[in-house]
Amino acid sequence: MASSKNYLQFILEQLSELDEITYRAMMGEFIIYYRGKIIGGIYDDRLLVKPTKSAIAYMTDSVYEVPYEGAKEMLLVEEVDQKEFLTGLFHAMYDELPLPKSKKKK
Repeated sequence: MASSKNYLQFILEQLSELDEITYRAMMGEFIIYYRGKIIGGIYDDRLLVKPTKSAIAYMTDSVYEVPYEGAKEMLLVEEVDQKEFLTGLFHAMYDELPLPKSKKKK
């Protein structure tokens, strides 16, 4: 099942306090970027984030879910209706996220 654009717009609105939130559509789902780093994505109308140490600590009742068959587990964000929670989560995770890989020219 693909994610809806309505759910994407809802999540983007919840993250509107943050600068540089972008997304990329990929196979019916959406990858979410924060200041150029992949923080997670929207899969089957669920917001999932990378399981960094800070994200695990920030979300006291961490639930792991698989975004799609064959993928690594990610953390399900259930508090999507709480703007302050989401903003704090993204701030907490940012420093732990890897820098994007540079694209090598052939």
